[in-house]
Amino acid sequence: QVQLVESGGDTVQPGGSLRLSCAGVGYTDTIPCMGWFRRAPGKEREGIAGISRGGTDTWYGDSVKGRFTISRSNGENTAYLQMNNLKPEDTAMYYCSAGELPCSRMVGFNPNPRNTWGEGTQVTVSS
Repeated sequence: QVQLVESGGDTVQPGGSLRLSCAGVGYTDTIPCMGWFRRAPGKEREGIAGISRGGTDTWYGDSVKGRFTISRSNGENTAYLQMNNLKPEDTAMYYCSAGELPCSRMVGFNPNPRNTWGEGTQVTVSS
């Protein structure tokens, strides 16, 4: 049975940084696409970053472009989300997701319904 395990969520002040990790456990092959979604209280789940199998192609939502960086090593089933210049509006539960092509569906509000999901890690940005 496969699962995704997230870690790294915390409470930070505005302008701070955090690095989230997502480990794919139980996979026998390299995951084609990995990504990060978030859900803020009272809001719809939003895909904010996606990355291809080899880690060379990435996609970002407008709300995080220039501040967040998704990465993974070629062939590895572990993905990271480096979050810089955090804002209070980044407060949310962050979820790792894994799925098939196209990886661009890791951004926006229409993820592949067959994606696998982690249980989430909470990020709170507050002074």
